[in-house]
Amino acid sequence: MSRPQQITVLGATGSIGLSTLDVIARHPERYQVFALSGFTRLNELLALCVRHTPRFAVVPEAGAARALQDDLSAAGLSTRVLVGEEGLCQVAADPEVDAVMAAIVGAAGLRPTLAAVEAGKKILLANKEALVMSGALFMQAVRKSGSVLLPIDSEHNAIFQCMPQDFARGLGAVGVRRILLTASGGPFRQTPLAELAHVSPEQACAHPNWSMGRKISVDSASMMNKGLELIEACWLFDAKPSQVEVVIHPQSVIHSLVDYIDGSVLAQLGNPDMRTPIANALAWPERIDSGVPPLDLFAVARLDFQAPDEERFPCLRLARQAAEAGNSAPAMLNAANEVAVAAFLDGRVRYPEIASIIEETLNLEPVVAVKDLEAVFAADAKARVLAEQWLSRHGR
Repeated sequence: MSRPQQITVLGATGSIGLSTLDVIARHPERYQVFALSGFTRLNELLALCVRHTPRFAVVPEAGAARALQDDLSAAGLSTRVLVGEEGLCQVAADPEVDAVMAAIVGAAGLRPTLAAVEAGKKILLANKEALVMSGALFMQAVRKSGSVLLPIDSEHNAIFQCMPQDFARGLGAVGVRRILLTASGGPFRQTPLAELAHVSPEQACAHPNWSMGRKISVDSASMMNKGLELIEACWLFDAKPSQVEVVIHPQSVIHSLVDYIDGSVLAQLGNPDMRTPIANALAWPERIDSGVPPLDLFAVARLDFQAPDEERFPCLRLARQAAEAGNSAPAMLNAANEVAVAAFLDGRVRYPEIASIIEETLNLEPVVAVKDLEAVFAADAKARVLAEQWLSRHGR
């Protein structure tokens, strides 16, 4: 290796971004930070820039950029601050960049991730919404550019590790019967249904196994996160929704499984720490130390499994329906969910109303064909309007 690989981390101040930087810092001879982006936690972004000395930093608006640039200059750093989506796309597609960690949460990560794909970069995909919203267009761009797409979600990375190398030929062609997508069940797996109307955002964000941002934590509690992962798995592995089965596994030790037609079931196991899939993707096809301690099966002692209850987790049902409908439905599902979760975190709606907002939004707007990115964002915008109208009608 003549020089360290240059890595852009989109969403550097989030949990995935911080785990990525931890792995990078363990291997300075292999990796160097090229650019970092942050959204609201700009003091943390400044500290990360001081530690990792990237060439670029990206923030949402000009005022924050000026303030960060002044702070970086005062610290003696030459890091240049860029602004907004244009800046994100620039650092994702820069000719010197080797790999991009796409870890911006939600629809905001789509255009920068696509810019990296179109530039032929190695993509470490943690932004599942990019595939949920624009799966066909996204995968078409990957094939056209020759970009290497590596999944970071622990479940999809586990599936990737358990698949044969030539899985792109199709599941049937490589002897795969189905994909088993594991889910922890979140903090409300055993909460009496009648009590769900009274749970707080703090309770929803208290995940039993994983440390995640607030929006993703709520998605995990509702299992919308698993529904989005189901859609993502269909695109990543060219599977039909009927070939992806969700299995609740409370210990979060088995990260997913692949069931073969000969009766073999391959599973990837590990401690619930995102540094494992990040290190796997960073070094692929090699292996490097992630800093994660080895799995102690004697301490785990038991592994439990159960089928998800769609009465408890209606968001999972809605996501599967959107996956089966295809076209604009997944983009609308994702947009309505973002609005609903934000309202829940703000205390404007009760937890069960997240699913109500999403279902009504999907029922009000017909599914239309998605032939370009403009159609994707049109579906996204329409769903947000409908979800906001729900909030207005109910005085929220």
